[in-house]
Amino acid sequence: MIVRTKPTTLQLLFQMRGSVIPRIKWRIGGVVVLSFLAVALQDGHWINAAPAAALPFSLIGIALSIFAGFRNSACYDRWWEGRKIWGQSLVDIRSLTRQALVYGAHGDVAQARPIALRAVAFLYALRDRLRGDPLGPEALACLPEPEWDRLRAARNAPNLILRAVSADIAIWLAQGRIEAQTAMTMEAQVIALSGTLAASERLRGTPIPFTYSLLLHRTAYLFCLLLPFGLVPAAGGWTPVAVAIVSYTFFGLDALGDELEAPFGRGANGLPLDALARTAEISVREMLGDANLPAEVAAVAEVLL
Repeated sequence: MIVRTKPTTLQLLFQMRGSVIPRIKWRIGGVVVLSFLAVALQDGHWINAAPAAALPFSLIGIALSIFAGFRNSACYDRWWEGRKIWGQSLVDIRSLTRQALVYGAHGDVAQARPIALRAVAFLYALRDRLRGDPLGPEALACLPEPEWDRLRAARNAPNLILRAVSADIAIWLAQGRIEAQTAMTMEAQVIALSGTLAASERLRGTPIPFTYSLLLHRTAYLFCLLLPFGLVPAAGGWTPVAVAIVSYTFFGLDALGDELEAPFGRGANGLPLDALARTAEISVREMLGDANLPAEVAAVAEVLL
């Protein structure tokens, strides 16, 4: 996720970091070259486009703009839903830690620590799962070493970690350290984290239908490739400039939609899963009274991962 102060007008015009221009520059360059070719052909009387040729492109451009806007709204909804899901997970982890510490362990940090750190490990493990990475050292550092091999080999490590949390709660209940109502309250937080897991898997595993995206890709390419020949009778030598601006808009919206459609990726516009998981760890360890808290994740080149 891009984090930076609001740029000035001049910076806004020339800002490249976080822009989609690096992804689409060759596409824009291609249609600009095609525009120069269309101007040369028109001036050389190799083609003779009618002055009214731009009218159909105006109508198609309006329809394409609306279509691209709807797709990007759908992609942004996926991005925002992912952010809400992970934001709620911070609430659930902090609540579970507080309940374990106050009601289950009665202030005994050593007894509450395993459950609290398992909850943190769950979030790190979920991050790794969503990004397609093996279980990382941050998650393993929060878990007992005898469990490492089993979790490394697991197909769904976050789910197994939640199972272990529920097992710890069940042991506390059997030992009489908590009442049934308290156990149900704590288990409700585990269920909420399980909902975070399922919702995140749903977002990652169910992209926007491919046919929908394919239709926009094809239409945008056809529109931008044919546009020079429709504009050249009216725009003349200014055709490459007009085409560059229009193609930047449509190709840019297309590329931005692709980034927002995958909210858990490592792109500049992906959600900062590292930072969110680290925030949860800091909160939990602070409640446990740890003296050496981990540092917050810092943005690198104005991008927070």
